[in-house]
Amino acid sequence: MQKDFILITLADDDEDDRLFFTDAFDELKINTVVNTVNNGVQLMDFLNNPESVLPNIIFLDLNMPIKSGIDCLKEIKQNDRFKDIAIAIYSTSSSDEDVENTFVLGANIYIKKPSDFNTLKKVLNEVVTLNWQYHTSGLNKENFLLRIL
Repeated sequence: MQKDFILITLADDDEDDRLFFTDAFDELKINTVVNTVNNGVQLMDFLNNPESVLPNIIFLDLNMPIKSGIDCLKEIKQNDRFKDIAIAIYSTSSSDEDVENTFVLGANIYIKKPSDFNTLKKVLNEVVTLNWQYHTSGLNKENFLLRIL
């Protein structure tokens, strides 16, 4: 069955960041359905529930209590059921170590959380409208980290 919307899940423990994120998508002219979870345990419970409709893209915060974004990324990449889900790391950190680790573990893109709303909308629009197949087939570290200057 072909969907006419992009299903997005955000895993982030910061309530303000979740609200900022969903508000940005509400203002974009892209047909999306956005679901949020508060931590990595909730994300994995959601993904592993056979009743859940799997998202097209997961925006994954790295620094969450209980289960980190890195732990979730590893679990997602080990499960063949999730192979078609694009993973966008969405973090306040842009340390070389975090970028390198998530790249090696199979994330599709790394986004440093923008500090203002208009930049956030621009970044989310760009990420969601990317042709993922094109970008992931020739993935390299130069196009892995999305930086908005």
